[in-house]
Formats: sequence, structure tokens, C-alpha cells
Amino acid sequence: MGDDEHKQQQESTSSDIGAAALQNQNPCRSLMSFNITAHYQTAKLPHLTDYLPSSHHHHLIITKTNPLDRNDFYRPFHGFYISDTDVILRNILYDVAADPPDVDVVLAYHRAGPRSQIYLDPNNVVRAAIVTCGGLCPGMNTVIRELVVGLWELYGVRHIFGVPAGYRGFYSMDPIPLDINTVHDWHKRGGTVLQTSRGGFHLQNIVNSIQRRGFNQVYIIGGDGTMRGALKIFNEICHRKLNIALTGLPKTVDNDIGIIDRSFGFQTAVEIAQQAISAAHVEAESAVNGIGLVKLMGRSTGHIALHATLSSRDVDCCLIPENGFYLYGKGGLFEFLEQRLKKNGHAVVVVAEGAGQDLIPRTDAQKQEQDESGNPVFLDVGSWLKSELNNWWSREHPGELFTVKLIDPTYMVRAVPANATDNLYCTLLAHSAIHGIMAGYTGFVSGPINGNYAYIPLAEVAEAKNAVNTKDHKWAWVRSVTNQPDFENN
Repeated sequence: MGDDEHKQQQESTSSDIGAAALQNQNPCRSLMSFNITAHYQTAKLPHLTDYLPSSHHHHLIITKTNPLDRNDFYRPFHGFYISDTDVILRNILYDVAADPPDVDVVLAYHRAGPRSQIYLDPNNVVRAAIVTCGGLCPGMNTVIRELVVGLWELYGVRHIFGVPAGYRGFYSMDPIPLDINTVHDWHKRGGTVLQTSRGGFHLQNIVNSIQRRGFNQVYIIGGDGTMRGALKIFNEICHRKLNIALTGLPKTVDNDIGIIDRSFGFQTAVEIAQQAISAAHVEAESAVNGIGLVKLMGRSTGHIALHATLSSRDVDCCLIPENGFYLYGKGGLFEFLEQRLKKNGHAVVVVAEGAGQDLIPRTDAQKQEQDESGNPVFLDVGSWLKSELNNWWSREHPGELFTVKLIDPTYMVRAVPANATDNLYCTLLAHSAIHGIMAGYTGFVSGPINGNYAYIPLAEVAEAKNAVNTKDHKWAWVRSVTNQPDFENN
């Protein structure tokens, strides 16, 4: 193929993605014989030039060659810089034998990484603000550290500030100057040195403060609620036509943010959760008719419970929000646990905090209660289930020995430093965010999609969910490991 033909193919609105209906049934046929053309649609990535007045671009933004060209740590080569035609497919699984093929439009996202040109304020001064919001998560300090180090070492930024105490810190506290010496060992510490809080989101106050303090880059670290707040800030910045680029860095220990493969801190959380399960197993095994009950994080999704169960292999039953359960009757939890106690003399139950909330009695006032982030306040499923277990056993087996040991490692899981895998993830996430902001993109989130880092519009991430699919192979694997009942079908 000649250069011109290759260029035309790249610029086409359709792409040969290499999947097709089978031409024949010869099992020796080469996969190269598949030949389907499907249209791909690249998600629109917001850019500063989208909303700044066109006639004034030359006053508000200047473009420069990426300073990585002159950076002693880099030797840019052909293909080092990412182009606008480099994309990552949202879905990489297709049935090539489908007739017609099960693909018409393939959704794609821009690949994350450095661009050859950067966009700057005309005075050439970057003032960056970093804020952490919501609950704690392993790796928050690593992300802060790598944002500071990346801005400082890669792009020569010297005006970097941490906003304390979450969103309310923008308008109620003074920012904290940060440099590479200040954040040197932050990656070894749990929590967030900048401190965090829930609530305090007052849109006009926040944007007024960002504008007043002269911040032109804003890095917001937080979960799904924080990302929804970041979207509102981005929309207000666009409405005011301010030369301020904003990006979100998704943080949620229970991995409930959609589109991306996983959020940082999740693998560390699973690792710590396994330690709690191991302790519960020892407690249960060391008692007559002992049950170890472990309550794990997971308000709306059961990813930590699921992955910790698969990793541990000591769990007899895993209860998650996506899969309802019941206590009494044929096929219920108590019948199953009685069988396990008769067979093994002990059992281990893992329950996510959002599981069984519809079973717990509550007053009308409790039904209306919300936390500072606007989330419904959940009742303690661990304490409730422990009480129900004790009541059931004393009624069905009066006078017989029985012990329930409840372990709730919630704050231990949240507060530990990130492990090696999450530390690496946090570094790549922070640097991806910096490269995107420097390229003039705004209103986006960085994250891995199918193992490759991409830029995703903030509006999509703010709405996307990542629930456990109880009809897929992974949940079937859980049930094959635990042999627990299929409560919903029962």
C-alpha cells in the first residue's frame, strides 16, 4: 500500500477491524480470511479551542513544540508522540461467525500520551491545582506525587498547588504550594496528605475561586460523585469561556466507575480484604459450629467481595448487591450454612456493605437519611446478619454451641498505602492526565481500556456504572468455588 493510500485509509470514517462472517466451514482456514468493514465512531474529546472565541484564539492560547523534545530524560523517536488518529476500541470481543456480524459501529477513544504540540496561556505560566475528594483510597498520595513530579520534571511547571479538604477547600482554605521535595515520599503513605471531605460542593464558589487564584489546570481526584461534580465545574468553565483545562482522575476503592478496566486502589483493597477473610477462616475453624462473617466495602457493586472470594478460596458464600438473597426456606442462606456446618464444622461468609439492604428493617426516617454526598445511608449489614444468624441458631438448635465472628476491615482496606501494582497504575494515570491537559484537552478522564490508556469524555464517565454481571463467567466461577445457592433463581 502506498503512503497516499495509507493516509486515505486512516482518514476514512470506516475501518477494517478484521472480523467477518465465515466464508466457509474449513477448520484450517486462516484467520486472515476474515474481512468485515465496520464503521468506527471516536468519542468527541473536548478541547479548549472548542469554546474559546475563535477570533481570539491567538490571544488566549498559544501552541508550542512539546518540551519533551528537549528533556534530558526522553529521546523522542518516530511514533513517540500520539496523534489524533490513534484510538483504542471500547469493545474488542466480537463474534466473527455471526451472520450478519454483530458489529455495525465500533466505539473508540483517543489514546492517552504526549502530543507533539502543547497549548499554553500566552504568558506561558501554568498554575496547576490538585484536589482530592470523597472517601479514602489506596494510591491517592501516589497520584498527587506523580502529578507534581510529572508537571515539574516533564513540563517544567513550577506553580503547583494542593487544595485541602476536598471541594470546599477551593473557597474556604488557602492552597498549599507543592514541589518535588514536598511530595518526595508521599507514595509510601496511606490516605491523602491534602486531606479530603464529602459534600461542600458549591459550584459558583468553586469556579470563582479557581478563576480568582489564576489556576489554569485543575486535577480532580475522586469517585463517581466527585466526577459528576467535576462535570458541572467543567460546564461552568465552558459557559464562562475561561482558559482553564480540567481533568478527572477516577478513584473508587470498590471499582464502581464504568468504562475503564478498573480504578486505582482496587487491587490493594482486594489484597487487604483477603487478610480479613483469612482471619475469619481461622476464627471459624477454631470454634465449634463457627461462622466467620466478613463485611467488605461495596455500596452498589460487589467487586471487592467477588475478587477477594476468588483469590481466597476459603469463602463458602459471597453476598453482593447485584445478587439478591434470602435467609429462610428452601434454598435460602441459613439452609445452606446448616449443610456446611454439618459437613465441615465451620463456614465463612463474605458480604458487601450494600448487599441485603432491602431485607433490613428500618424506620421511615432511616429510609430518607443521606450522607453529605447525597448517598443513602446504609444500615450495617454485618451486624444485622450476625444478629439474624444467632437468632436462627438459638431457635433451631437450642443449647448447641455456635459462634459468629464478625470482621469489618473497611477502614483498614481504605487507609493502607497502595501496593506495587496500584503504585505503577497511579503513575501512568497521573502522567496520562498531564499529557492530555498539556495538549489542550479538557473535561476528560484518563484510564485503561482493554489494557491501554485512553482519554474518555468526563460526561460519559460521570454517568457510567460498573456493576458485577451475575450472568458472566466470573460470577459462575464464584459459585463454582463456593457452591453457594443461586438465590435469585431459587
